[in-house]
This record gives sequence, structure tokens and C-alpha cells, in this order.
Amino acid sequence: MIALLFFVLMFASLAAMIWSGLQLLQPQENPLDDRLGELMATRREGEARGTKRKLGGGFLNSFLYFVELIPGVDSVLEESEQLLRQAGFRSREALAYYAMFNLAFLIALMIASWMVQEDSKPFISKLLGLAPAFLLGWLLPKQVLYRLMKRYKNKLQEALPDTVDLLGIVLGTGLALDQAISRVCEEMQFIYPELSAEFYTVVMQVKAGQDRSKAFKQLVKRTGIEDIKSLAAMIIQSERFGTSLSQALKVYADALRMRRRLRGEKAVGEAGIKMVLATVVFILPVVFIITLVPAMLTMLNNLRGGIGASAR
Repeated sequence: MIALLFFVLMFASLAAMIWSGLQLLQPQENPLDDRLGELMATRREGEARGTKRKLGGGFLNSFLYFVELIPGVDSVLEESEQLLRQAGFRSREALAYYAMFNLAFLIALMIASWMVQEDSKPFISKLLGLAPAFLLGWLLPKQVLYRLMKRYKNKLQEALPDTVDLLGIVLGTGLALDQAISRVCEEMQFIYPELSAEFYTVVMQVKAGQDRSKAFKQLVKRTGIEDIKSLAAMIIQSERFGTSLSQALKVYADALRMRRRLRGEKAVGEAGIKMVLATVVFILPVVFIITLVPAMLTMLNNLRGGIGASAR
């Protein structure tokens, strides 16, 4: 049983490392945005050097304070906080809960890996056996966070065309932009709650006295979606130059629908390629066993009978 658990742990660690390597080898979608993101991250890092967390303020803040004392962990926490925001987790306690879960999962895997190893093994071998558990505990939570972020972005991406179209229709009735966005949020909160919450946050920020352009820029920063960035730029330019926004939103909604249809066609085209691996690994061996094994058994029985007859 212990050997089986160790084998499962090693297989999961190897799969996690292969998956992480494939994720790292994927080409960048937009090098310009990546470079701008690096520059902004460097600037935020320089500004955050004097704004470290202080001890106190509750258990969660104190926990993050002690975690940041570890060299190199502050940049990891900043990246995780950005991923949590883009995944829809915006509460102040989200980063602390994620860090606690990550640490507990890492410690639990290392303890389990230590316990499943044989007591007769040398101490150095046991330490080397902890490496797969450490890699799995370090990489798996972040990969899960990446998946949550992609799923949240996909929900926003799918909801954007209908929301933009409805916003253009509401603006055509003569309502102001803030009132139109509030009305759209009320209509879309049960169908697309994620995008409705994002736009409602923009409306509340504007009502609180924040500049509309700054509120939309923060929306782009929270979501990290290129289509929302284009929408925000369109709204800001329309407000600045006094152009008609309703007609522009209708045209932009048609373009978004076209992109959504193209993404669907691309997913359908890639489905056949993705099924090749599953077919080769899971279906073809079963087909070979069903078709070849009975014939091979029959042939072996005939050969054995023939050899026995000639021996007599």
C-alpha cells in the first residue's frame, strides 16, 4: 500500500512538472503587453519598497507579514494577488487564505512523502524523495489559480458582446452613460453576474467621485482582457470628443460576436487534434486487446496441441 501511494505521488509530481513545462513553452500572445506589464510591475515593486506590511492588524495580516520576511516571497505574493484579482477574488483576505492553503498543502505533501518512504532508506535518500512533493506542492496551487483566472476571463469574454449590444440600445434611448450602465447591470446580473459586477463597480467608483477614465482603466487592470481595454478606450474617447457612443457600441458588439464565433470555430477545429492523444492512449490499446488477444490465444493453443501430438 505504501509503495502504491509513493508511486501515485511520483506520477502526479511528474505530470505536474510536464504540464508546467508545457505551459512555460507556450508562445506569448502579445509581447508588447507583456513588456508593458513587466515595466509596470517593476514600477510597482519600486513603489512598494517603502510600503511593506506592518505587524498587527489581525491574524491574517500578521501571517502575511511573517511570510514576506522569507527572501523572494514578496514578489510571489504580489503575483498571486494579481492573479487572484483577475480570477474574481477581490477581498482583502483572499491572498492570506491562498497563502495559508498553499503552505498547508505543501507541508502536508512533504509529510506524506516522508511517511510513505521506508525507514531503512538513508537520510539523504529520504530528503531527495521530498523533492517531487515539494515541486508538486509549489506548482499545483498556482496552476489551479491560473485555471480559475482563465475560467473567469472566459466568462467575461463570453458575456461582453451581449452586454455591449444592450448598452448601445439603452444609450440610444437617451439615458446618460452611468444610468445606462446601471440599467444594463440590473438586467444582466442574473445572466452574466461576473461582468455585471465589474461594470457595477465602475459605476460605484464614478458615483464616489472618481474620474470615469480612471475607473475604466482600473477595470482593464482588474480583468486583463483586451476587448474590455478596447471598450474602455472607446468610451473614454467618446466622452472626450463628444461623439455618438451608441452607434459605435453596436458596431463593436458585432465585431465581438464575430470574434466569439471565430473562437468557437477554432475550438471545434482543435477538438479533433486533442482527441488523437486520448484515442491513442485509451482506445487503441483496448481495441488491440479485444481483437488480437483471442486470436493469439487460439494460435498458441493450436501450436501447443500440434507439438504435443508430434511428440507422441
